[in-house]
Amino acid sequence: MGYKSLQQCVTDLEQHDHLRRIDAPIDAYLQAAAIHRRVYAAGGPALLFTNVAGCRFPMVSNLFGTLERSRFMFRDTYETVQRLIGLKIDPSGALRAPFAAAKASFSALHMLPRIVRTGPVMANETQVSQLPQLVSWPRDGGAFVTLPQVYTEDPTAPGVKRSNLGMYRIQLSGNEYAKDEEIGLHYQLHRSIGVHQAAAMRMGKPFRVNIFVGGTPAMNLSAVMPLPEGMSELTFAGALGGGRIRMVARSKGLPVHADTDFAICGTVVDGRMLPEGPFGDHLGYYSLQHPFPVLKVEHVYHRTDAIWPFTVVGRPPQEDTAFGQLIHDLTGPIIPTVLPGVHGVHAVDQAGVHPLLLAIGSERYMPFMKAVRPQELLTQACAILGQGQLSLAKFLMIINHGDAPNLNLHDICTFLTHVLQRADWTRDLHFHTQTTIDTLDYSGDSLNAGSKLVIAAAGPERFELESRIEDPIGLPDGFSEPHVVMPGVVAIRGSRLPQPSFDYDAARRDSAAGPLVEEQGMSESAARAAADINRLTDAIPPGHALRRFRLIVVCDDPAFVADASGGSSIDNFLWATFTRANPAADVYGVDAFTHQKHWGCRGPLVIDARIKPHHAPVLEEDPELTKKVESMAASGGPLAGLF
Repeated sequence: MGYKSLQQCVTDLEQHDHLRRIDAPIDAYLQAAAIHRRVYAAGGPALLFTNVAGCRFPMVSNLFGTLERSRFMFRDTYETVQRLIGLKIDPSGALRAPFAAAKASFSALHMLPRIVRTGPVMANETQVSQLPQLVSWPRDGGAFVTLPQVYTEDPTAPGVKRSNLGMYRIQLSGNEYAKDEEIGLHYQLHRSIGVHQAAAMRMGKPFRVNIFVGGTPAMNLSAVMPLPEGMSELTFAGALGGGRIRMVARSKGLPVHADTDFAICGTVVDGRMLPEGPFGDHLGYYSLQHPFPVLKVEHVYHRTDAIWPFTVVGRPPQEDTAFGQLIHDLTGPIIPTVLPGVHGVHAVDQAGVHPLLLAIGSERYMPFMKAVRPQELLTQACAILGQGQLSLAKFLMIINHGDAPNLNLHDICTFLTHVLQRADWTRDLHFHTQTTIDTLDYSGDSLNAGSKLVIAAAGPERFELESRIEDPIGLPDGFSEPHVVMPGVVAIRGSRLPQPSFDYDAARRDSAAGPLVEEQGMSESAARAAADINRLTDAIPPGHALRRFRLIVVCDDPAFVADASGGSSIDNFLWATFTRANPAADVYGVDAFTHQKHWGCRGPLVIDARIKPHHAPVLEEDPELTKKVESMAASGGPLAGLF
């Protein structure tokens, strides 16, 4: 059904046993997030916290906690929106299925936003400090909005038709922000909001921003949806929500979503940047303090019956995993139209989404011959890395559809096996150096700076994958405890490097190093890490047991990476390896060589996945809080039966 408000959604979920009320006092500082994490992990219901300590507004979380519930919320519009996107891709579909197309076209009438004079959100005003002050992790720099819908307009063509609705991090308190007057906006200039800001600066106009919190869940999903060109987030939300999005016109400032629960309206202070963060982020580490734009708050509106929705991010999977699944369901068919020859792309959630992409392409250059080496796959890989958020990837593995027509892109273990059996390390490794990576990823040389590695695999199987390790096995000093992760992959403990400092700038200031450090722009610890791995690769001669493996992962805890506790999951391997490695700096090889500026190796590939001093700290709960929350789940407690 289509929800006009968050209140309707909450009522509907509760009536269908998808939501549970928690009436016990719950603190928005750490406690609510800790409860949310456990309930999400247990596949539990949405949670309505009716008694938030020190705050008069209730909070709701885990709305998108399961794919089943996410689809349930859009059960009356989901298939129609899929048809709309299909028609956007291929208008001739209307001729093949005219009745379905007619239904989709009727739904399109609900897409255009409607300008109104007022709405429920305009009923009351408050201050930033009166809003729920959600803090999710112990080292977070203050309270954050974790489900914001950030609305801006193009100054060169103002109006809702050229607007942008994005989900950008918002810091409500802490650091140097003036209480109730300033909040922090975390976004990069290459995002649509940044393009709008740059245009406003060129024109000498104030850059206005509205932040909506709540309203129909269709607005949340639309804010993160990579839509086809020309389809705005507001019109998409109208179709998905089953009704036109109402926007309240204001004489001064941008329009406000009439049916949202909260709206923070203000103007970005020109040229003013303040430290934003730290914040426990979706990679499973903190993103640290860096200067970001400041919003001068002018109004904070809210409904009379307002509910504050939130989510919690951290090491995946988390609730935002369901966002990714919904996005794939709705936009997956678009990929071949945007990227010719590409059958599908999968951003691996277990690896933090952006660090690792898997893709299936097509070798069509020689249609009369079976592909024996990657050719067109490399062209398609470049196209993938040039697309929006896909450009943030560090590792891209791409295979040829013709070699395994039935391979499931989301069967990660089978996909990796396919790559390891075919990829030739002497020719199929393609680096992009001195480029950008995700701002939230601290594996690179500095903020936003890192590298990418494309691994392309085509042709028949060439390599057998070893599944057993000999014990004892000869390893140089400082290396020990080999564990098989999966066929062809082994994890080894390396010498422990100095651990991350929470002072990011101090961690980057280590310049007292020798000639190698100066020449390669590496810190002293990075030079030590390189020397360690080179000792390992030099100690693996022909005939050594490790030569039978295709990939060696050097890490701090091989038992963890290999999930040696009795499980068979490769999730730890995916997370620890690809979030902690910068390809150009951390990929090595046995019998490595460079030929015509192409790097490769004749023996196993080696990835240094140890935590390094310049990395951000791993997210960890406060032990006392953990005990308190888990005690609340005991029989008769307020959280009994939830996890």
